[in-house]
Amino acid sequence: MRIERRTTRAGGIRIHYREAGEGPAMMLLHGWPQTSHTWRKVMPELARTRRVVAPDLRGMGDSDKPATGYDVRTIAEDMRALARELGLERIHLVATDWGALVARRWALDHPGELDRITMLDMVPHGRILEAMTPDHARGAWHYFFNAVPDLPERLASLDLRFFLETFFRAKYHDAAVMEEALDAYVAAYAKPGALRGGFSYYRAMFDENRRIDAESRGRLIEEPVHCIWGKSGGMGGPYDVLAMWESECRIKPTGRGLDACGHYVQEEAPKILIDELSAFEAASR
Repeated sequence: MRIERRTTRAGGIRIHYREAGEGPAMMLLHGWPQTSHTWRKVMPELARTRRVVAPDLRGMGDSDKPATGYDVRTIAEDMRALARELGLERIHLVATDWGALVARRWALDHPGELDRITMLDMVPHGRILEAMTPDHARGAWHYFFNAVPDLPERLASLDLRFFLETFFRAKYHDAAVMEEALDAYVAAYAKPGALRGGFSYYRAMFDENRRIDAESRGRLIEEPVHCIWGKSGGMGGPYDVLAMWESECRIKPTGRGLDACGHYVQEEAPKILIDELSAFEAASR
């Protein structure tokens, strides 16, 4: 299945995306420090029966990297604008890491607009901060380091490969999978503005995103939600992932953790993910 790479304007910025297939709409949202490249193992198979779109989020990959607009609401509006531009409706949104937080905000701000949501190895940041222990904080050092103004860009750029490899090492279960992917992510974050764009997500985490969450306190996600997480380097180590999402959803979410899998389910367990997505669609029709 041929994957096309295209660019369009949406949300006031230029967004790069990968697209393949025809049929029901599926959008794939990546996280940091990755790009839409992370979906390379699952996108060809998913596109056999669906129209699959995988954008680069604002500030990352080949999308624009403006100075502002890194709160989850703005980024969710970027993705809604992209969906309108491409004529996507009743979307199955599959999202990981920051992409999952964008999916959550889309669902809370526009209830019932999506068809269903699959959350990959992420829980709401507010829940993480509430549940954080000293041991959890040691594994989440990047939340705080990345949020410091200016310093992370300067230090990471001195040896970008070392910085990303140090971060990834604890997140992948299989080091060989990390090594196969590393060159692409080093190249992506070596581009002008990419480090600042990625770190800006964390700078919005403690103030802007918390204010947005306070505005929507009490709202629940209306769409069916399925959660998949890794038990070895993923969120399933420190957190009860399904329980955290249960408190966010009107319909009790489904899901499971994967053994021998870290944070990047789409890279380390692509076949399982494809099967889970198909089963979720069949069960919630």
